[in-house]
Amino acid sequence: MRGSRRRPAGAAIYEPIVSSAHLAAGGSPALSETEFGLILAVHAFERWIVRCMAAAGVPNLSPLEVLILHIVRHRDRPKSVADVALILDIEETHVATYALKKLEGAGLVTTRRAGKEKVVEATQAGLDACARYAAIREQLLVKPLRSSGPSEEILSEVGEVLRAVSGYYNQAARSAATV
Repeated sequence: MRGSRRRPAGAAIYEPIVSSAHLAAGGSPALSETEFGLILAVHAFERWIVRCMAAAGVPNLSPLEVLILHIVRHRDRPKSVADVALILDIEETHVATYALKKLEGAGLVTTRRAGKEKVVEATQAGLDACARYAAIREQLLVKPLRSSGPSEEILSEVGEVLRAVSGYYNQAARSAATV
């Protein structure tokens, strides 16, 4: 990723780009800079997935509903509602259940019982929507990114760092619940 933040002699003082200077004044200005980057990235990503799915012919889905449809479609195997919530790190299962009901009402997924568990899988309409989404994603996002964006190695490293950082936030959230 980036090298050291040490500045050469005579260079301007490095000022992190943050959303909350009062938080950047603490022990990790770089964490505040990362948080601001996450804020921008999350909003841009959510806007993108909703608009891409609308372009794929399925308007009016929330970001969570789009994510759940892709998770359900993943590897074309039925998923339990609990697994969907676990994969997306959704604490309250009713949030996933509500989104699944909307997806089922739109004809994109179907649910059934498998023993004691409720499982969900994509319908043909859901599979088709995901295929159209993937084609639009390739054209509008992947192509430009491949030609002028970060390399595959850097993107992979960013993903790894984000997954690791999410663990720190989850642990901090558990700790904050006990304060």
